[in-house]
Amino acid sequence: MSARCWIAVASAEHVRIGRAGGFMQVNHGKAAPLRRLTPGDRVVYYSPNEQIRAGAPVQAFTALGVVAEGAPYVGAMSGDFQPFRRDVRWHATRDAPIRPLLAHLSFGGPNWGARFRYGLFEIPASDMDLIEEAMCAVSS
Repeated sequence: MSARCWIAVASAEHVRIGRAGGFMQVNHGKAAPLRRLTPGDRVVYYSPNEQIRAGAPVQAFTALGVVAEGAPYVGAMSGDFQPFRRDVRWHATRDAPIRPLLAHLSFGGPNWGARFRYGLFEIPASDMDLIEEAMCAVSS
């Protein structure tokens, strides 16, 4: 089976934390969405805002990587919050604003933002290739 391609959604602040730690989280730390991914799948993060439900609008793709070996696991956080994570090999990229790409993406119609509410959704490889090109990915 060939690698699948995914868009995950998180604030730019949370994406930076995940990149620095070599992991991803989605849907407020739920495990079920992460179980849909398999090692070798490509994943890109879309960040609507700088901070969760706040901060300056970002509306850009902010991280790109490949799902690493291993299953979802519980991450160490402060307090009672114990989110599930998945390890990712992040690439060196730059942020890519979504608006210039919308006319070329399969989900780029007038209601393009609706799919992002799911927190994680699959996209065709052609969409991922376009996003990757816009982010000028270089393996890290």
